[in-house]
Amino acid sequence: MMQPPAVALGVRLRVLAARADDCAAQVIPDVVLGSHDDPDAVVAFARGCDVVTFDHEHVPTAVLERLIEQGVAVHPGADALLHAQDKAVMREQLGALGVPVPRWTRLDAASVDAAMHTAAQFARETGWPFILKAIRGGYDGKGVWRIETPQQLREVVETAHERGVELIAEVLVPFVRELSAQVARSPHGQAVAYPVVETVQRDGVCREVYAPAPGLGADRSAQAQRIALTVARELDVTGMLAVELFQTADGALSVNELAMRPHNSGHWSIDGAVTSQFENHLRAVLDLPLGAPTPHAPVAVMANVLGLDLPDVYPAYLHCMARDPGLKIHMYGKAVKPGRKIGHVTVLGDNLGDCVERATHAAAYLRGEIDE
Repeated sequence: MMQPPAVALGVRLRVLAARADDCAAQVIPDVVLGSHDDPDAVVAFARGCDVVTFDHEHVPTAVLERLIEQGVAVHPGADALLHAQDKAVMREQLGALGVPVPRWTRLDAASVDAAMHTAAQFARETGWPFILKAIRGGYDGKGVWRIETPQQLREVVETAHERGVELIAEVLVPFVRELSAQVARSPHGQAVAYPVVETVQRDGVCREVYAPAPGLGADRSAQAQRIALTVARELDVTGMLAVELFQTADGALSVNELAMRPHNSGHWSIDGAVTSQFENHLRAVLDLPLGAPTPHAPVAVMANVLGLDLPDVYPAYLHCMARDPGLKIHMYGKAVKPGRKIGHVTVLGDNLGDCVERATHAAAYLRGEIDE
């Protein structure tokens, strides 16, 4: 998704791909095969690159530090990226900055009994149920457990201890919806904020995005944008930053997660904003002036295509494009797995309900859930 703006700007991309058929490798000519956690492979890949950036947060800190030691420009830097990799570090730092986060504690990793003791104490103070999260590696609902009983708590803690996974406990936030505030920031400190969006999650996976978040007042929207801009500045983030937020019934906001890269909650911007998150990420890491994040229409709705039941998607294209000429379809070239995001659709308009109907119909048809 960064290739089209790169072509327009005359910027040549190189991609480190695990396999030749990875989705980015299908559209970028300069492909180097290798693993992101292999220091030698990453160093060899970076030779000749002006800047190295990422589409996920899983590159080990030691690999990034080795690049930086060799004079490679890495954006975001290892110190910033750590806050998107380690949930405990992130919460500690955000708390120190006065950014609202749910109450939490790190479980004692010395033994199962030690972790159980910490979790039990947390439950006594905050109540059941509560949430356990893997400090590193969780994604799209993985590495997150809602703990209802002491028996369930022990099962999760024992399994995590066997696998060497450290955990935090966090209060179960009674949120009414989830929001995402995205900003782009360049190395010299210029920053722009996109409209705050609502993300509709099912089973820990984002299904739809509404831009801007409906019914979010100007004050709350500005608060969410200030939070994201503060985090970007104080953590010295370069590139795109997505701050995922909980909103409770009284309107209060708290930070759930950070993502230091173009994020699924911003895919609407490809068709719906003057400058997409992918172009602004590219501009930011190259320290070019940032583009306007202004929306093209009052409402944009993106719906993810999760999994695929159709043997041939071409007939579905005919239906969806004929039914809604304003629809934009993006398929990623990914291998199909149940629940995996393999594409998305975006529609623009004036009415939220109409846009939601158009987008969700197309996503369901492309997946094969409906046939009319």
